[in-house]
Amino acid sequence: MEKEITVTINGTAHTVKVEPRLLLVHLIRENLNMTGTHIGCDTSNCGACTVLMDGKAVKSCTILAVQANGKSITTVEGLATAEGLHPIQEGFKENHALHCGFCTPGMMLRAVELLKHNPNPTEEEIRWGISGNLCRCTGYNNIVKAIQYAGAKMRGDKLPSTEPQFV
Repeated sequence: MEKEITVTINGTAHTVKVEPRLLLVHLIRENLNMTGTHIGCDTSNCGACTVLMDGKAVKSCTILAVQANGKSITTVEGLATAEGLHPIQEGFKENHALHCGFCTPGMMLRAVELLKHNPNPTEEEIRWGISGNLCRCTGYNNIVKAIQYAGAKMRGDKLPSTEPQFV
């Protein structure tokens, strides 16, 4: 039996009928055609499906769409504005933190929440903060640099070097 819900995604309200068992990630990707949110594992281990729900990073493969009724969701498509990239998107671009890009949307959204609560995290705090999001191809060094870059930009500090570091 379908249930009508209204979910605001990236500032736009969507009223849709969904089955009670539909996962939020499937609503976003399949029903609303916003494919920036990735499906990586369906078990909440990888974090590729991370979105912000009322400002909190959640793994959308663990949330039923009906649980998002009345909530505000931000996906990676909602980060950039008419003025340009969000600082976290710019940080990933400038610091070569993209690689294959599969984990990137979820990693960026987790980083946005991290920086909201801790605008100047240490490297250890960043690594702990993103530990629920897996990247299979980077080694995380440039992701950490990207988050530090975004934090500095959001604070109005001098931007750290974006020169590649080879280890």
